[in-house]
Amino acid sequence: MWDSLIQTLTLCCFENKHKKTALCFWQSAVFLVEKKAVMLYNNKIILLLKEIGMMVRVLFICHGNICRSPMAEFILKDMIRRDGLESKIFVESAAATTEEIGNDMYPPAKRKLKEKGIPFQSRRARIMTKKDYESFDLIVGMDEENRRDMCRICGRDKDGKISLLMDWADSSRDVADPWYTGNFEATYQDLITGCTALLKKVKERVR
Repeated sequence: MWDSLIQTLTLCCFENKHKKTALCFWQSAVFLVEKKAVMLYNNKIILLLKEIGMMVRVLFICHGNICRSPMAEFILKDMIRRDGLESKIFVESAAATTEEIGNDMYPPAKRKLKEKGIPFQSRRARIMTKKDYESFDLIVGMDEENRRDMCRICGRDKDGKISLLMDWADSSRDVADPWYTGNFEATYQDLITGCTALLKKVKERVR
């Protein structure tokens, strides 16, 4: 089934040269079948979209993928939706460590997003893999520890894809981990600042 879907997607892209049709197939895969099954083929689909130049792919990384990186994921997705760029920018998040794998976003992080009117959904933390380095254009961590872990997982940053979120806002500080600080408002404000600056740069690539 999945290989057939990807083959059909390929034909739509390269024979008909119709990018919106390709996006339609991809969205159908995400919304009409089991999420767990989609994840098995997600990288294949993203790589195909990469071949036809449809999307910039952004992967946010934090220590456990239950606070900062999923918050950044949903914040940037909301900004992208508001700008009508959902067909141009793909966003996901992952962990740099295995400590929280399989867990949903931390409840206080959910509460902060709800308070700010940022849509989110239930999800499961996953670990970053070496394959992610090939699948994504930008791999964005939250602090120096994340950067070290990302480089360890990827081997080395041969294509210059790895950065920290606040780098995009011309700031050298880390996004503090609210798991330890308890200050989700401060983390949220840093994520808004960083995501706004990141999106501004990404827009230059997709428009």
